[in-house]
Amino acid sequence: MPAHDDLTPDERLTLSVGGVAHHDWERFSVDSSFLIPADAWQLDVGVSHSRLPPEVVPGARVILSASGETVMTGLIDDVSEMVTRSQHLLTLSGRDNAAALVDCSAPVFTESELTLDEVMRKVVAPFGITKTAIHADKSVAPKKFTINPGETAWEALLKVAEVNGLWPWVAPDGTLIIGGPDYSTPPVATLTMTRDRGGNILALNRQTSIAGRYSQVTVLAQGHGTRHHDGVHDRKGTATDTGFTLYRPFIRSMSDTDTDDEATARARKILSDSRLKALTLTVTVRGLRTPDGVLWAPGQRVAVKSEIHGIDGIFFMMSRTLRGGRGVPQTTVMVLKEDGIWIPDAYPHRRHKRKGKHAEGTWTDWRDIR
Repeated sequence: MPAHDDLTPDERLTLSVGGVAHHDWERFSVDSSFLIPADAWQLDVGVSHSRLPPEVVPGARVILSASGETVMTGLIDDVSEMVTRSQHLLTLSGRDNAAALVDCSAPVFTESELTLDEVMRKVVAPFGITKTAIHADKSVAPKKFTINPGETAWEALLKVAEVNGLWPWVAPDGTLIIGGPDYSTPPVATLTMTRDRGGNILALNRQTSIAGRYSQVTVLAQGHGTRHHDGVHDRKGTATDTGFTLYRPFIRSMSDTDTDDEATARARKILSDSRLKALTLTVTVRGLRTPDGVLWAPGQRVAVKSEIHGIDGIFFMMSRTLRGGRGVPQTTVMVLKEDGIWIPDAYPHRRHKRKGKHAEGTWTDWRDIR
């Protein structure tokens, strides 16, 4: 990995704002995670003149890119200037297009017979998000969908996504997506660590836990009445992790649900989220890209082999952080989870049969969760 000063401008992380661009950072950090609603970034730069560029103000729209490839689209949240006798340091920080959805209240409405795409557009259109997509084999919206005063736009999206056992996130180009990963895609790279600390992994931490894990999840809900049907007060869905031997049940009451299948989908989603906490690999590697030149990004599948940890399997990337700066080697820190567990029902016919093991034994299959 060449030193940062030896990189060409196109290889550096570039911030474009108001028609101007900058790429020579003292430090930079760009986070992206499925489990954090709004991805964040922070850039530190030394200022050689007394005035800031007029384009650099909170609320300005920005694009972060590397080699011309978009890493994130969003807004500047904060601008901070630190001036000492020897230094004038400017710190910019912000989030992606989901920031307004997290911060602000959703438009209040009650509608019937909308599609999922129509609900998405109705919620996010006031915030300037014009591109939406659904990444799932099938999706539905509740027969009657209501946003109550005080609900944020993100909470409204979560509510409609949960009906399908799906999840919302924002792509690097600013597209709002509701869906899940396709676990049939091949791994983008193989990361290795040998007993003599060789391989392409700089650091690997494995954490196992039972905190927040459940053996069974039950969702209780009710169905609203219509002109043609009476209300139902005993909707129920249950999901069980048959591979988890401890007795740790969890019951959640939820709002209107049209069918027992929807209640079951919500139960499976809660159970899969709890199972994600069982195993976490935090891996640091050189550079911002895979060996094939693809930017590291959440949603990728990665093969990991560590002789020290006894790991040999495929994992799913839940989050990653790009880091670097002047004279600092660029690195990527990724958080990997058990493959095939998060949002398993988005593409049910494309599930990839996983092979591999870690120190605790062989992989279990999603079919162990019913």
